[in-house]
Amino acid sequence: MWYACTQGWGAKEARTLERRYYNILIFIVISLSVLLLCQAIGLWVNNAIPQNTTLELSRFVHLTHLRNFGGVFGLAQGSGWLFGLISIGLLVVVSAYLIVNPTLERYEYICFGFVVGGGASNITDRLVYGSVIDFIDIQQIPFWHYVFNTADVMIHLGIWPLLIISFVLNKTATDRETAGS
Repeated sequence: MWYACTQGWGAKEARTLERRYYNILIFIVISLSVLLLCQAIGLWVNNAIPQNTTLELSRFVHLTHLRNFGGVFGLAQGSGWLFGLISIGLLVVVSAYLIVNPTLERYEYICFGFVVGGGASNITDRLVYGSVIDFIDIQQIPFWHYVFNTADVMIHLGIWPLLIISFVLNKTATDRETAGS
């Protein structure tokens, strides 16, 4: 705020700038926290559970250490490098969007922090291990035979609130326009 005041900006502009910096800081802290958490859990799985074996936590939840050399849901096995490049590009675009766009709300910085942190963790897995470490194996769901990881969960924790809030806000705006007609 001091810098903004020395530039002749008003208090409102200074608060807006301060809020943007604070939101970017929140985004960075969440992204790094998610990255570190996912990497720590993946390291534990890599060291504690032999590859291609299962640890049964309950009837519904197993930890099955698998390596994913492809993309989402195990698609395109052997093309992990392509998914890595695409992921890096997406993370750069999302990060730039957050830094450049002055009209975003705090929840968007928080949600994108989860998405970028999870994406960065999957990229780190590809760079360190040559594949993504998947291990969360949910049982008793018909037609569900996928194993995923903490980073995937974090990505979903970021994407779903964005989609739901966006849908609700869009519906609210549409309802207002309809009522005003």
